[in-house]
Amino acid sequence: MMRTLQLTFPLPSPGGEGPPCGVLAIGDFDGVHLGHQEVIGRAVERGRELALPAAIMTFHPHPRQVLGMDKYTRLLTPLPAKEKRLRELGVDTLCVVDFSKSFMCVTPEQFVEEMLIPLGVNTVFVGFDFTFGHRGAGTPDTLCELAAGRFAVEVVRPFHMDGQKVSSTLVREALLAGRVRQAAHLLGRPYHVTGTVVHGDGRGHSIGFPTANVEVREPYVVPANGVYAVQVEVRGQKKAGVMNLGVKPTFGSDLQEPVLEAHLFDFDDSVYGEEVRVEFIEYIRAERRFESVGELIEQIGRDAREARNLLTEENSAEML
Repeated sequence: MMRTLQLTFPLPSPGGEGPPCGVLAIGDFDGVHLGHQEVIGRAVERGRELALPAAIMTFHPHPRQVLGMDKYTRLLTPLPAKEKRLRELGVDTLCVVDFSKSFMCVTPEQFVEEMLIPLGVNTVFVGFDFTFGHRGAGTPDTLCELAAGRFAVEVVRPFHMDGQKVSSTLVREALLAGRVRQAAHLLGRPYHVTGTVVHGDGRGHSIGFPTANVEVREPYVVPANGVYAVQVEVRGQKKAGVMNLGVKPTFGSDLQEPVLEAHLFDFDDSVYGEEVRVEFIEYIRAERRFESVGELIEQIGRDAREARNLLTEENSAEML
């Protein structure tokens, strides 16, 4: 069972109860993509070899958000989603460091002496491009020097796919362009958001395609507006469906934020107030305005058939 520690700099000296974070991997790990999984997997494996707990150190809020980069107000894996994924990967301890403006001024030396040493680390894993301390002055080489034989440092090389370095930025770019299959390729799993089913305007039911309106409360990166083939996990079971993500232009909507409306195939239970998980499997088309409701209904029918076929092929491929 993974435990989560909320940490604030500086940490008190070790209390003599043994190392709480024997093997530690450090990073933002937003998305927990395949490159991140390489670092995390190495740390978990080393922890098992040494019979020490395998820990992850991450930062909240996202450092770039504190630096004022607006796009980082939305994340690939908000903290609850990141916790769940790390638990699935076998991590024993998650250390969430409060990243504040004062923490930004901590020197590399202070970070090691007043954060890592008190944690009793045996081995630290970092990515090749890891930086730490004020203005990113610390590098993996700096960390090796500051360790001074008190703990080992392992630097993990970049992880490449299709000739590109896998990164959170690459995943974001894919999602914002609607390329959800590419994002899944980089993540090692379909991209998903979680939310609560809320009451909508009832139009879907009136035109023969009842929808579950999903309100996303965590600050997820949301893919490009459009129509998607999706898998929706509800009550522990995955249901195939088609989702419109957008502002409903056919009905003259003045929505500023996109709405997620999923029509689930062969499912008509009421799930208002329940949490669901939406996995984006394939982009079908862009959202657009139709001249009549009848034209919209015909298009939704075509979208639903395409989504059902795509998901049937997807499930068949997974069974092979």
